[in-house]
Amino acid sequence: MKVLIIGSGGREHVLAWKIKQSPLVKKLYCAPGNGGISQVAECVEVSADDIPGLLKFAKKNKIDLTVVGPEAPLVAGVVDTFQKEGLKIFGPTKKAAQLEGSKVFAKQFLKQWNIPTADFRTFDKINEAKEFIVDAAYPLVVKADGLAAGKGVIICKSLKEAQETIDQIMQQRIFKEAGKKVVIEECLEGQELSMLAISDGEHFVMLDSSQDHKRIFDDDLGPNTGGMGAYSPAPVVTEDVVKKIESRVIEPTIRGMHREGRPFKGVLYAGLMMTSQGPMVLEFNVRFGDPEAQAILPRLKNDLVELMLASIEGRVNEIKLKWDKRSCVCVVMSSGGYPGKYETGKEISGLASAGKLSHTFVFHAGTKKEGNKFFTSGGRVLGVTSLGEGIEVAIKKAYDAVEKITFEHCFFRRDIGAKALKSIPRQPSQPRVRV
Repeated sequence: MKVLIIGSGGREHVLAWKIKQSPLVKKLYCAPGNGGISQVAECVEVSADDIPGLLKFAKKNKIDLTVVGPEAPLVAGVVDTFQKEGLKIFGPTKKAAQLEGSKVFAKQFLKQWNIPTADFRTFDKINEAKEFIVDAAYPLVVKADGLAAGKGVIICKSLKEAQETIDQIMQQRIFKEAGKKVVIEECLEGQELSMLAISDGEHFVMLDSSQDHKRIFDDDLGPNTGGMGAYSPAPVVTEDVVKKIESRVIEPTIRGMHREGRPFKGVLYAGLMMTSQGPMVLEFNVRFGDPEAQAILPRLKNDLVELMLASIEGRVNEIKLKWDKRSCVCVVMSSGGYPGKYETGKEISGLASAGKLSHTFVFHAGTKKEGNKFFTSGGRVLGVTSLGEGIEVAIKKAYDAVEKITFEHCFFRRDIGAKALKSIPRQPSQPRVRV
């Protein structure tokens, strides 16, 4: 098979790394790819949002399977375009991708199908949103409706913060068109976790659990980012918790989407909060998480290409997933200043040394290759990932590898996986609550 991956981040690198292992794959392309991806796939100069260009490339090169990494082309309808031309493509249609493309749609869908989530209101007029927050309980959460690269969710601790946030989103348009509408909802307390499922529109299989670290600084301080690290599995997710998520969240979502005439095929990502009332949905994504994919996919023993084909062909129920029992930890190394302004073009050293460590993988997110050298080209630069016997060993191995890599103004959190260590000795029925 000839396979095309769309995207250029760390998620796409781990997808390329995993897909390359399939005996079904004879040739692998990535559009546009990055420096690290170029080592496992042929990178082509077509941007991820150039749907006509992607289609032209796929037809010309007789691509047998296209895999969509990021959310933007999914929300824009790349799957619909490819399907109309009879091409196999992994991911949800434009109508199904609304689960991520519009937080207003997602919240209304959750309410319609009685799926547990925070109480909320939606607004498309700034004055009405501001009137509502005067008597609201704090803290509360303000979310931009559309895609905002993981940064459109802001926790406000006071009326003043909420007013400023609404102005920034709806008036100043810091998230551009994504801020035409907002969702204002109660702030849930507990541990966040990520659960992913792969569906064929009717059936689904659950992937193993993971936990992301959204905030830029240790102890979950500072602004939201695209993700500063992840680990899998998450000790807080017991078998009982998985069953609750499956029955209360994933199954009714797949069923509801089918009944609404927008069957969901691809990866359904549920961002959840483990509360005292059980798991509640914070958000949906319609693709692999980044950096969750870097922590989950190295543990998956199945052929990922076979799983994707089963999703496309409506036979996911025939697949039984097998997992490496080891823990996996991914630490993101970012450019100094991210998620705000940052510089690029910094030479990266130590990649070869880090990559030689046992069961350690350096997935590139924002890099470019010039000759035999690698340079930074984005906010999140690398996802340094290690497998280990238990979460403590995996954490140590990942940070040992991080210490071997340097570039000017590099930054990373030093507490990735700390919540897992704190969760292990506690009873599964009493997940640790973060206030």
